[in-house]
This record gives sequence, C-alpha cells and structure tokens, in this order.
Amino acid sequence: MGNISEHHTLYFCLPNSAASTHNQPILFITQFNSMEITRLFDIPHHQLETFKLPKSVGDKTSGKWEHYSSRQLIDAINEVSLGLLELGIKPGDKIALISTNNRAEWNILDLGMQQIGAINVPVYPTISPKDYEYIFNEAEVKLCFVSDAALLKKVRVAQPTIPSLKEIYTFDKVEGAPHWHEMCRQGDIAPVKKVMDSIKPHDLATIIYTSGTTGNPKGVMLSHHNIVSNVHAIRGILPLNAGDEVLSFLPLCHIFERTYTYLCLYLGITITYAESIEQISANIAEVKPHFFTAVPRLLEKVFERITTNASKEKFPKKALIDWAFKLANEYEYDQKDSFQHKLADKLVFSKVRERLGGNLKGMFTGSAACPAKIIRFFCGIGIPVREGYGLTETSPGVSLNLYAPETAMFGTVGTPVEGCEVRLAEDGEILVKGPNVMLGYYKHPDKTAEVMQGDWFLTGDIGTWVKGPKGRDFLKITDRKKELLKTSGGKYVAPAPIESKFRESFFIEQMMVVGEGEKFVSALIVPSYPTLEDWAKEQEIAYTTRHDLMRNERVKALFDSIVAENNPNFSHIEQVKKFALLLDEWTVDSGELTPTMKIKRRVITEKYKDRIAEIYK
Repeated sequence: MGNISEHHTLYFCLPNSAASTHNQPILFITQFNSMEITRLFDIPHHQLETFKLPKSVGDKTSGKWEHYSSRQLIDAINEVSLGLLELGIKPGDKIALISTNNRAEWNILDLGMQQIGAINVPVYPTISPKDYEYIFNEAEVKLCFVSDAALLKKVRVAQPTIPSLKEIYTFDKVEGAPHWHEMCRQGDIAPVKKVMDSIKPHDLATIIYTSGTTGNPKGVMLSHHNIVSNVHAIRGILPLNAGDEVLSFLPLCHIFERTYTYLCLYLGITITYAESIEQISANIAEVKPHFFTAVPRLLEKVFERITTNASKEKFPKKALIDWAFKLANEYEYDQKDSFQHKLADKLVFSKVRERLGGNLKGMFTGSAACPAKIIRFFCGIGIPVREGYGLTETSPGVSLNLYAPETAMFGTVGTPVEGCEVRLAEDGEILVKGPNVMLGYYKHPDKTAEVMQGDWFLTGDIGTWVKGPKGRDFLKITDRKKELLKTSGGKYVAPAPIESKFRESFFIEQMMVVGEGEKFVSALIVPSYPTLEDWAKEQEIAYTTRHDLMRNERVKALFDSIVAENNPNFSHIEQVKKFALLLDEWTVDSGELTPTMKIKRRVITEKYKDRIAEIYK
C-alpha cells in the first residue's frame, strides 16, 4: 500500500438461520475436544483427533475431484516440514507462496512451513515482476513456490535482482523447474516436533503484503495468536455440520479466505477448491456445496442472471416469478414466513436454489460492501447471507451480523466480535483494539506508528453507530477517511454509499463518483454491456459497435433516468449532476482494480482526467 489511508478493508457476510426452513435443519458446531488450539498448525492436528475426515481438503486433478483425508493432510504437512528442514530452512526464514487458483498444495505448504517456524509470505499472482522484486527483497525471501509455468516465468524475471532467493518450486510439473514433491521428505518427525514445541502463540506466522493503490505495498505482520483469536471468536457462527462441504475460490493469499479456511479445518468441514473463477458455475453444479464465499460483484452477477432469465419468461410463468421475487425483495430479518412466502418457495425459490447446487445453507461475500438489495434477495429466496467488517490488519474480523433472532440489521456490518473492542473517533474514524490486531508493518515502525494510537488501530474507515433490534448499537460503514470528496463549496461527500446504491441497477457494471474541488458531484459509469445490449435489441436500436451504442441518445436517456431514479436517496450535495459512460471495464490486469477488486481512485482519476475535465468544462 502506498499510504496509511489504504488499509486492506474487508467486508463479509454471515448466514442467517431465519430462512433455514428452506434447507435441511441447521446444527451449529459447539462441542470440541480438550485439545488447546493456540497456534495455526495445531488446527489440522485437532481435526484429525476430533473428526478424522475422509475428505479434508481437495481439488480437481486430471478431471477428477480428489481429497486428502485428515490423516493424509497431516502426513503431507509433515513431509513438507521435514523437506524444508533438510534444505536448511530455519525459524524466521521467509517463503513466498503464489498460486493462480486455490489448491490443496497451498494449505500443505502453508502449514508445513509454520510447523518449523518459517514465515509464509503469500503473494497475489496478478502483481508485476517489479512488485515481486520489492516484496521478495524486503522480506528476504529464501524459497518460492508457484503454481504454474506462467508464474514461474514471472518470478524468474525478477530473480536476478533478489539475492536471497535460492530456489523456485512449482505445483504443476514444469520442464526445467523442480517440482514441490522433490523437496518433500518422509521419516522420523522428531526434529519437526522439537521445533513445533518451541513456537509460541505470539510468534510471527505470516507477512501479508496488502494491495495498495499507490506506492509500495506494506507487509502486515500477523502472529498465530492474532489469527487463532479470530477463529475462536467466530467459531460458532457457521450454519454447518462436521463433514459438510464448502467450495473455495477467493484467493487464499487474502486474509479473509485464509482465516475462513482455518475455521473450516477447525470445525471439521470439507474444503473443495474450485478450478477457477471461470468454472464456478460448473463446479457448484458438481460439488453441490453447503457454503461458499464470494465477492459482491459475483453475487450481483448471479442476481442479475437470475432476474434477467426470469424477465424472458412468458405469461403466466413470468407473472408468477415476478410475484415471488417481489416477496424476496421485501424480505426482512426475523420475519415469520407467511403462507405466500411458503408458496413462493415451493413454486419458485426452490428452483433457484437447485440451480446453485441445492444444498446451500448460506454465503459469505468479501472485499467490498454488498448492496443491501442483493443480501435481501438471497435471504428472501432461502440462501441466508449476512454482512460484516474487517481488515487485513485485524486478522480480519471486527464486527458481524449474527444469525440469532434480533442480532442482524440490513445496511450495517453488525456488532463487534468477541474480544474485539470498537470505538469511533471524533471525526467518525473506526478504531479497533483486541487480540486480532496485527503486530505491525514489517520493517516499517514509522508506518506502524501512524496507524496505532496506543493499543488502538486506526482503520481509516469512517463509520457510525445505528440503533438496531433491542436497542443494540450496530456499526455502519460510511466511507474511507481519505476517499471523502470535498466540493468547492467546502461540503464533504462520501462516494461509497452513492456508488453502492447506483450499482444495484442491472445497467451499471462499475461506477466511481468524482467531484473533488468542483461545484457538484459527477460520476464515471461503466455500463453492464450484456444487459445494455439485450435492452437495445428489445428497443430495436441499431448499432455497430459498443462505442456507437454508448453515444445513442436513447441510451443516454436511459442512464439519465437511472440517475434521476437514484438521486432522491441522497442529499442535494451528494446527488450526481452529470456522468460519463465508459467503454472499458475496470480490471486488475488493466490496473484500475486492486487484487481484492477495490477501485484505485487515483489511477482511474488520472486515466480518465480528460473525460472528467469534459464533465466540468
């Protein structure tokens, strides 16, 4: 990250039992054996002792789903630990782990290096060789494990300038590169146990380099205790039974998915890794998971696909679906299902759930705020979703909406998790204190000092307390502290709530509010071109290219109406007065998004400075 305003913020959702009548009965795991879990590598040993799963973690290999049992997982972890010791790896040495997709090898390497005190430095596969060079040199990485030939090539480009890097291993078999199995060793694990016994809960476990929008990234140092405390704090929230199965596809180098993985291992839940984001739909149909995590935009796309397909149905089926979806869109937490809702579930909602595998008991969504409309819809059709809040620096969970009656509130991120204290500064900045707060930024005590106020971590997020059920205070995130716009009239505007509301429109793929130092607020809008093209076809609008479509007067009128419809939700100062439609979607590869799918406001502002100038001309 480039400066202290760009902490790695995470929003995620938790399941609600209110809609559990649409699925099999939910039993929450609350009983554990006496084994004390204080370090991350204790977790798979706890799983073996408590659950002895025939399927612990797995993925698709050679076209077939294959899993490690709890026993096989421990054996593989031990072989990695022995192999690393033979290579001369010592406690405190850094090892980088990079994969284009989630896979069982990631867990095995992660836990294998932890057992001998090596520090896992997970890295996003999408960053540049220059970023690899910076991270590897600052962390003094000694070994690197990559998933495939493309990543091997990328790291090798940077390797000549990284004197500490001794070897690069691959998960796939790549000609001219050592395979990860080659470093694994079998034998007496007494040397491993000796090191394990010396590792303390507050010892450093991982350095996670956050994806910033400017400047060099910062390495967040998290101890075993930091992450384990978060696992303990949220262990009772999943509506899952031991042996249930989750599908994982959010990056394991992201602290959200990683802590969630440790939680699933701890609870005896089978983890199956999707082949890729592109294969999600097919993988859901094959695996039929009970749970999965997703970024908000993916849920938005699923929502759009469901409703778009429904709109193409003919009378009377379309009328039936419209009636049912209206009920879903009016869903409230803790409501008792009416006869109408039960009928809609039987005739419509159950069919939608079946297309998503038929077993889903809930979902998490991470990386950014999820529009309340999307959460409401999925809860309404019987796939309960809850939203919460956290950051990389907090391991990550800070606050959660819960599943129990009267413990959730739409539009908020819930109440603080067990052991975590939250307060608001005078300017509304959210401050956090607890066992989950990081050790600091690696080799940057000055940067650490900038975000710590005694034991309190300054998140850089702006929030407010909202009175919810039973008079409880629920936390509501309003914006990033450094992302507030100040108009020429001296008024502050928070872009995020405006963008989130507008993105509820099927016609808007992405949006960024602009107006710093200007008289009024405007927006850059990337249309959802598949939806827009379907609409143009229905309207019999002739065009050759998307550029032609974007310049069509009826299209402009359509977006004028969308803006006019949404503006009354905001004050006069916050309302979007003008906008520009853009041709190209913002992506990680093109540089407008961070690896966690947050928009890089400064990058976008610079890239489209001419379009912004035209708005205010």
